[in-house]
Amino acid sequence: MALLRNNRRGLSFGIPMEQALNHLRTVDPVLAPWIDQIGPFELQRQPHSFATLAYAIISQQLTLTAARAIRDRLTTLLGELTPERILAADTTALRAAGLSMQKSGYLRDLAERIVYGQLNLELLPTLDDETAIATLTNVRGIGRWTAEIYLMFALDRLDMLPADDLGLRDGARLVYQLPQIPSPRELRALGERWRPYRSIACWYLWQIRHIMSKS
Repeated sequence: MALLRNNRRGLSFGIPMEQALNHLRTVDPVLAPWIDQIGPFELQRQPHSFATLAYAIISQQLTLTAARAIRDRLTTLLGELTPERILAADTTALRAAGLSMQKSGYLRDLAERIVYGQLNLELLPTLDDETAIATLTNVRGIGRWTAEIYLMFALDRLDMLPADDLGLRDGARLVYQLPQIPSPRELRALGERWRPYRSIACWYLWQIRHIMSKS
């Protein structure tokens, strides 16, 4: 039986794919035909690492293209995104790579917490969802949206609903033919039906928005 996975990286969530998808089809008849049209869930997993978390901070309020450009310039500058190299880098060089003063501060705060033992990334996979989110949001510049995205993409958590995500909310508007983009609170209420597979439903909403934006 096929398992929920990322086909590119062989990611397995350890549950039957059809179990999750049939649950979503049953609880949400509006989403059901989209699941069948789009096909299997294929989340593009990211490594559980400082670099991934740093990129999540970098990408806040930026387009994907702009965020990738800054990440690539930082990688060229530092060779590798590690806490030690961020702390050793000159602030002027970080700014020249495209980081704002604020985000430079955020990355340094994250790096310092890891270097000085205030944040142990290796413990995150052992924590329940809310405890892991609370741990991450103690870091400057990491809000709930960033933490939820990290848990979804790097820690394989199946029940994340980053309701502050504008693309996700717009996807919900399109799928449910709402008169306007729902608020985060409205999306959370809508998403209660998807538990315990809200991450999977979110992935389909993102795909639907992408499809409909091209039509």
